[in-house]
Amino acid sequence: MMGQRGVVLFCLSKIRSVRLGRFASDLTDPFDAHKDRRSRQKARQRNRWSRIVVAFVLAMHGAQAAAESPRFESGPALIDYLDQLYQGQSSEAQMVMEIKTPDYERRLVFKGMTQGDDYAYFQILEPKKDRGIASLMRGEEMWNFLPKINRVVKVPPSMMMNSWMGSDFTNDDLVKQSTLTDLYDVNLEEKEETYLVTLLPKQATVTVWGKISFEVTKDPLLPKTQTYFDEKGEAIRVLRFSDIRQFGERLLPSKMEMTSLRKPGHQTVITYDTLALDVDVPSETFTLQYLRRRR
Repeated sequence: MMGQRGVVLFCLSKIRSVRLGRFASDLTDPFDAHKDRRSRQKARQRNRWSRIVVAFVLAMHGAQAAAESPRFESGPALIDYLDQLYQGQSSEAQMVMEIKTPDYERRLVFKGMTQGDDYAYFQILEPKKDRGIASLMRGEEMWNFLPKINRVVKVPPSMMMNSWMGSDFTNDDLVKQSTLTDLYDVNLEEKEETYLVTLLPKQATVTVWGKISFEVTKDPLLPKTQTYFDEKGEAIRVLRFSDIRQFGERLLPSKMEMTSLRKPGHQTVITYDTLALDVDVPSETFTLQYLRRRR
């Protein structure tokens, strides 16, 4: 979800996408060139937050009246609500990523900062050989910084679905470029203890996923599993949420386990060590100048 945007919020040797030096970017800051795009994104964000607020207020009203857990009757509102769990208006986190394959195991420690839906910055802290590798997302664009060659490389949209650092998460998972409810039609089915949510791509959506399904527990209202299917309906990977912890005033799963169903023995686990929401993140964090700095 992080996709849930945040995780999933994450996030950057040898990133497969940045190994291809031919994608070196024009480092001119493009901020002013995308004012119209950001305006449209902000409008979509306001609409999404309106759905979240209205649905949650109605759910809480119903819960108080019936002395039950909050209920959602709108699939898009529930997905948007889950999409913001790890993000808020802004966020700052430190995470551990453990990558397991039949051939090797790898452990990364990294920090991440986000602001709204459009800005994200991630930097690797450990191991020492990868320290300083960083990623920046602004709107629909993403760049990576490689300290060993002191170079910023732009990641083209065609590579957003590529693996990040050899893990089972993609670049898009990391920065949550996609807004699920803008790209998918949402169907909600309510069970006794869970919600089952099915997302099918809209006609104009370009995606590798033929379907995404969510299982959400009602009490507490948290994601349990997220399964991705190809266009033939075959399950490709599954994301499991576990180890619920208190982060400030918010109760959240602290562990996200992505398992490949096509590659036996491949699994990536992300664990939140710390997470602070609605914090003051300097705007300069999300600039190319900041990305280039060696730390």
